[in-house]
Amino acid sequence: MTDLTRIALSTGVELDVQLAGQEDAPAVILLHGFPESHRTWRDIVPDLARDHRVVAPDQRGYARSSKPPQVEDYAPDRIVADLLALADALGIGRFTLVGHDWGGAVAWMAALGHPDRIGRLVIVNAPHPLVFQRSLFDDPAQRAASQYITRFRDTGLDKGLVGAGLERFFATSFAQHITGVIGGADKAAYLDEWSQPGAMTAMLNWYRASQIIVPAPGEEPPRPAFLDAAFPPVTQPTLVIWGTQDKALLPVQLEGLDALVPDLTIECVDAGHFVPWQNPAAVAAAMRRWNI
Repeated sequence: MTDLTRIALSTGVELDVQLAGQEDAPAVILLHGFPESHRTWRDIVPDLARDHRVVAPDQRGYARSSKPPQVEDYAPDRIVADLLALADALGIGRFTLVGHDWGGAVAWMAALGHPDRIGRLVIVNAPHPLVFQRSLFDDPAQRAASQYITRFRDTGLDKGLVGAGLERFFATSFAQHITGVIGGADKAAYLDEWSQPGAMTAMLNWYRASQIIVPAPGEEPPRPAFLDAAFPPVTQPTLVIWGTQDKALLPVQLEGLDALVPDLTIECVDAGHFVPWQNPAAVAAAMRRWNI
């Protein structure tokens, strides 16, 4: 079991954090997504720690980190604030930021809002906010694939996510997206994290606090003006690692990305959505080719 350090942040939450590498090495912070934890990176941390200071938190709402009670406590700006407060608490100024899934969504927002802190950006199967919202209006296949977000926003879901309900959630919302069998100690670790008091509600609150609009199939809601207006570029060198078998985030998420990210490298790898889990060697190799 990974040793974690409990860190109290100026944002009012406490996070469990995996720390590795030398403190005087270049810093890299790794942000997991839903429904995981720092364990997302378990096969990647050892490689990075050879020549980096590695920081991999359990983000707010996950595992045994703090779980504030209100939906608005999980708004994206609160999560970005946690990231910067964590860097501050560890005395880290400028750093490389890596994010998968929801962690990648936070990473996009942090890079856009705080170029003074984030020097380089690595995104693993997480859509750019403009590309994603645009695709939910313009691409019927992506809209259909994203209907799970509406399901996750239903608070009636929470009461069934205990005991056998967690087993079903594991099978239908996680394990089916993993190539190969997942069980034993790995399954036990996830069920333990999800069984922490308030964990499932807190994790799902990330979806409920998000402002992303997910129209129903065939619906024609008012189109947000920002979808067709100028959008600020991501100024950092950015590596996007994309698992090509992702059934939730389709290849449309890579279309037009170069116009929004001028210094962009894309590496496609053979994996589904949970790329760091399924093909960690390819993720580590892509980062090393990009000189991390």
